[in-house]
Amino acid sequence: MSDMLPKLFFEHFRPTRFVAECNDNILGFIVRFVSQTSSDEAYIHFVGVHPDFRKGGLGRTLYGRFFNATSKLGCRVVRCVTSPVNRAPISFHQRMGFVVEPGNKTVDGISVFENYDGVGEDRVLFSKREAGSARNSWRYSVGLAPEIRRNMRAKCC
Repeated sequence: MSDMLPKLFFEHFRPTRFVAECNDNILGFIVRFVSQTSSDEAYIHFVGVHPDFRKGGLGRTLYGRFFNATSKLGCRVVRCVTSPVNRAPISFHQRMGFVVEPGNKTVDGISVFENYDGVGEDRVLFSKREAGSARNSWRYSVGLAPEIRRNMRAKCC
């Protein structure tokens, strides 16, 4: 997993990234930053979960920690982007409550922004808005279920 995340993100994004590790092995990570243009918006830049640890709640846990920290920073909107070929991440983000922003083209039933990252580089844009104005409305349970912790230890630790 470490080859997916350049050292730059570990060094310069320390306050805005979350990493799940076991015995110095990276199991998953999420890197985010607060928008310099809109201080009430956060952007998820990079996410990854090791294939052996997918579908076990690790991604949901990382996002839960992210949402809790983002709320404390005063962010009320979270944005992220992916390629339309990334069906699993699209589905995951929709399950996490993200909405696909209306684009100018449809690819395999998904609204995309054509040429968003250059010619031929269509992208799916997501947003998630904090429900209501209550400060704790994004609170998520961030602990892993005991069976997931046992499974992680059995595979890694």
